[in-house]
Amino acid sequence: MAVYTDITDEELTLLLADFDLGAPTAFKGIAEGVENSNFLLETEAGRYILTVYEKRVREDELPFFLDLMRWLADHDYPSAAPVPNRAGQMLQRVRGKPAVIVEFLTGLSVRRPTAAHCREAGEGLARLHLAAQGFPGRRANDLGQAAWAPLFARLGDEAEALKPGLAAVIQGDLDHLAAHWPKGLPEGIIHADFFPDNVFFQGPKFAAAFDFYFACVDALAYDIAVALNAWCFEPDGSFNITSARALLTGYERHRPLSDAERAALPILAHGAAMRFFLTRLNDWGATPAGALVRPKDPLEYERKLAVHREAPDLVLFGAGA
Repeated sequence: MAVYTDITDEELTLLLADFDLGAPTAFKGIAEGVENSNFLLETEAGRYILTVYEKRVREDELPFFLDLMRWLADHDYPSAAPVPNRAGQMLQRVRGKPAVIVEFLTGLSVRRPTAAHCREAGEGLARLHLAAQGFPGRRANDLGQAAWAPLFARLGDEAEALKPGLAAVIQGDLDHLAAHWPKGLPEGIIHADFFPDNVFFQGPKFAAAFDFYFACVDALAYDIAVALNAWCFEPDGSFNITSARALLTGYERHRPLSDAERAALPILAHGAAMRFFLTRLNDWGATPAGALVRPKDPLEYERKLAVHREAPDLVLFGAGA
């Protein structure tokens, strides 16, 4: 379970005293995610999620995330809106840590996405990019391409421990990405973590996206590349071209890609795999003692890196080349 910070009944009662949500009727940790402590909160007024921010999330960036979530909800995008207290404040504190209560979303995440799910996910991602247009906040992608080499500089030993010879391979990938990373692609607000476990479906239809705590301004096509990696690989490590075509078809129903964006998808997908390999590798040996959390396996993304390294045209085939 992703619970780093336990909360007592007294602390919960004190927090809710500033809200018009009534008394709590149920409260339990959620066994999802690795970044923050999350709880299902039921009160006399309804169901909510309480998040206590841990690890990477910087408190000075939280207004950007919460304002974006509020903006999306106000622009008819299905996402969890933060709940303000009586003073209109969305950001709270629990045990000295920043926290927020957000509306509860109904739906289910899928563990084995089909091509139909991928088409719906693509539509949901494009709708997100369009709904975020005009949002006045800006946040740079602090886990973008410029951050990967400095991050790996302190993870070489961990890579070797994971798989002998891997450090040199990853360094070669980083050199290639730095030399070929595309510039000048259309930018906007991206989710940057658009994985199946951050998307809800109701039946076969896209219902909502959530967990916007990596959102930032970057190339919109990079967000598509993150999604291609997250949705279109099979458990055996193979890339599902049919699912990739479905995801891109769904996306382009709402926002057609430019020729430059389409051509950049292979290198963007390679880079997106690098980003998640590195952060998983970092987390693999850095989980706090006593945390009820299972870090995600970096080798899953090492295998995806190998696919992009050896057969980058697969992504172009998915794009209909």
